[in-house]
Amino acid sequence: MTDVTSAKSARRPHHWRRDLIELAALFTAVAVADAIANLIGHQPDGPYLLIASALALTATAAFHTWWARRHSHAPPPDTDGVAGHDAAPRPAAAAVHLNPGPVSGPASEAASGTETIESTETTETTETTLWRMRTTVRDAPGSLAALCIVLAQHRIDILTLQTHPLAQGTVDEFLLRAPAELPASRLTRAISAAGGNSTWIERADAHDLVDAPTRVLGLATRTALDAAELPLALRQLLGRCTIHSLPAVSVTGRATGETAPVEGVLEETVMRLRDPSGGAITVERPYLPFTPTEFARARALVELDARLGPRVPRSEHVLTLPEGNEITVRRADRADLEAARAMHDRCTEQTLRLRYHGPVRDADRYLDHLLSPRFGRTLAVQTASGRLVALGHLLWDGDETEVALLVEDDWQRRGIGSELLARLVALAVEAGCESVYAVTQASNTGMVAAMRALSLPLDYQIEEGTLVITARLSSAPERSLPLPPHLRARH
Repeated sequence: MTDVTSAKSARRPHHWRRDLIELAALFTAVAVADAIANLIGHQPDGPYLLIASALALTATAAFHTWWARRHSHAPPPDTDGVAGHDAAPRPAAAAVHLNPGPVSGPASEAASGTETIESTETTETTETTLWRMRTTVRDAPGSLAALCIVLAQHRIDILTLQTHPLAQGTVDEFLLRAPAELPASRLTRAISAAGGNSTWIERADAHDLVDAPTRVLGLATRTALDAAELPLALRQLLGRCTIHSLPAVSVTGRATGETAPVEGVLEETVMRLRDPSGGAITVERPYLPFTPTEFARARALVELDARLGPRVPRSEHVLTLPEGNEITVRRADRADLEAARAMHDRCTEQTLRLRYHGPVRDADRYLDHLLSPRFGRTLAVQTASGRLVALGHLLWDGDETEVALLVEDDWQRRGIGSELLARLVALAVEAGCESVYAVTQASNTGMVAAMRALSLPLDYQIEEGTLVITARLSSAPERSLPLPPHLRARH
């Protein structure tokens, strides 16, 4: 009931018949009281009886007032049953305290989804775990309520709930806070017994506490500012999935035939979207089919990217080399294609061979792909005269991320490669990558030294002279890595 309705009901107009009835009741009460007083008052003990009656009525009223005040704050009786399709009983009230401190990595207690609940009914503390769970139920009244009742019986709190309607049934996506001792297998069996099928569950962290509209708006903002953010935004929007950007033209200049309709294609665990820069974006999630709602959200992000067109943030950082020369580090894109080809012409065959691991004559063919923001991020180093002397690439390779460097021969051994690599790794940390890898040759001591200078855990794999170095980023800072000691930066 609204406030307006309540106000109207509280101001009902008085009717003249009500006033007559109240006046008649008053006269009747006076007449009855006068008759009783005359009847009792003319008796020998009449005055004493009237006084005793008044005292008894006063004592009764006082006792009734005391009793009402004492029991006015009693808790309401427990009610069983579910009112409506979405209502469900919840466990006893509890005061929830997230563990303090910033989320610094997977090892932190908040990021691992572990919390402490202090119950209002007992002084014991219970550790809890955050879970993301999806299950499919029949589209019928009471189906969701049955799931909620099962969760309440296991002392599980529902933090958020999203529904994804399907042609047959509904996919319900929960963010749950459950007791730490409750295993995922037991929870899955309980949900199946309550009518849920195709149930999927995984650990969540504190970042999942952000509601869906806020997360989507944040991803749209990141995509609007930088075209290279689209693959990362899709991955964060859709969860654990593999994203491939397939160009319409290969590095050899031949058409690949990769394309997709404007409206996209959804095939259960695979969706294909038209890449605004040409080609197609393929998203795969084998363990869980995509819903029409997720497909619509992903298509909206791609449409936003298409409407905004090519864009790259134009931030520049000026560094001073030990000999006093100044260089500028900035983002690069396809507008730097000619300058990058000119740098290739100044590089020796050995330098190009170490970078591209193939015929030197094919080096120029890779530049159009490498400089596209759709496949990653590129940093360029240019001199005070505007000449391009180094390129650093951070490439999205499905679930993995590759780093690659190319420094012109005359500018090697000056710390430029280490500076580029540190900045690329910082970008990878900011993008949420778990690791980066570099493919080089065992004889490329410069690249090996630059990777070791990151002070991160490294894994080495050598096959037939090809060296793959993988750096795990779990211990890397979230924002940036320290600059090499011999470089001074000014913005």
